[in-house]
Amino acid sequence: MTIKIYSTPSCTYCKAAKELFTEHKVAFTEVDVAANIEERKHMIEISGQMGVPVIEIDEQVIVGFDQELLEKKIAEAK
Repeated sequence: MTIKIYSTPSCTYCKAAKELFTEHKVAFTEVDVAANIEERKHMIEISGQMGVPVIEIDEQVIVGFDQELLEKKIAEAK
């Protein structure tokens, strides 16, 4: 499973998503879209959203922190 989280340093829901993955020992890549304009453009392109978090899991794009869906994805990967 490949996970990429588009986030900002002040985002509470981004922090919650990262904590969930860490708690379940799932590796992820974090992209700070406040500091990286090219990645911000890519995030908007794939999600149609400017808000964070945007979480990309194996080509699926999840907008926002949907704990139930994320836990389902983690369980499927194990």
